[in-house]
Amino acid sequence: MSSLPDLRASFAGSRVLITGGAGFIGANLAHRLAELEAEITIVDSLIPEYGGNLRNLDGLEGRARLNIADVRDEHSMNYLVQGQDYLFNLAGQTSHMDSMRDPYNDLDINCRAQLSILEACRKHNPTIRLVYASTRQIYGKPDYLPVDERHLLHPTDVNGINKMAGEWYHILYNNVYGIQACALRLTNTYGPRMRVKDARQTFLGIWIKQVIEDETVQVWGDGLQIRDFTYVDDCVAALLLAAREPGAAGQIFNLGSDETINLRELAMLLTSIAGTGRVEIIPFPADRKPIDIGDYYADYRLIQGRLGWVPSIRLREGLAHTLAFYRENRAHYW
Repeated sequence: MSSLPDLRASFAGSRVLITGGAGFIGANLAHRLAELEAEITIVDSLIPEYGGNLRNLDGLEGRARLNIADVRDEHSMNYLVQGQDYLFNLAGQTSHMDSMRDPYNDLDINCRAQLSILEACRKHNPTIRLVYASTRQIYGKPDYLPVDERHLLHPTDVNGINKMAGEWYHILYNNVYGIQACALRLTNTYGPRMRVKDARQTFLGIWIKQVIEDETVQVWGDGLQIRDFTYVDDCVAALLLAAREPGAAGQIFNLGSDETINLRELAMLLTSIAGTGRVEIIPFPADRKPIDIGDYYADYRLIQGRLGWVPSIRLREGLAHTLAFYRENRAHYW
């Protein structure tokens, strides 16, 4: 993977816009870019349900500018994209269940807002380099494993369909208008600054909270569903490499891991590392079973070959870092 000095040469003094920058991945990216001496503008609506947390920006005072705005506001985006060298487009609605309960809102945030951002770039900054945070959820229930980028897309929920559209708007604007855009399909990203007070971002967040509180972690179904996980520092490295490399424009890349684990074993590992909590296997809730995707793990050889990205943080190490962070900072995330 690229070293810090290599990335500093690309980002030092550059102007960077991060949508959703007070959220989990966006804030970790902002902290890394501050180390790389970039000029950072963070855009976040701070709508409570969507993960923005001002605590995530602690330590960035004087190193990043926060603009509280909604990416659906075309006038704000028209202004904010001007003069920027890079745009990391991480704003979105990520809850699968919320998308099923309120599909119109999910459509508004994950489709219309993406068009607002892209139109702002087309009209006011067509030379910007743009990286879009997509999701493995758009594959739906895999036809084969590991899942590569040629796998058919058949999402199992409204959120997956809208994220799929958002991703392809970016590729379309790359191909038609020359906006240098690419997409990373993220898979179960975890680590410090993630939302843990509920399962809106990922089930692992609420598990971490429950384990630290010495409560019972509930694993649905038989618990044998296989997953892969990406520690947030590895995710941030992939975002930076994708932004830096001109050859990434127009491409779609999977992130993944060298480790796979089933959910029952993951819950046991988490309680083992923490020394607290317990595991219970229960039947699927009725509203969850229809959108479960079974096993999933990614083939990430394309991004490895094109950009040199490989995950570097092992699952046990990443979980230990994450648990330590929340034990120290629980007051700001519970």
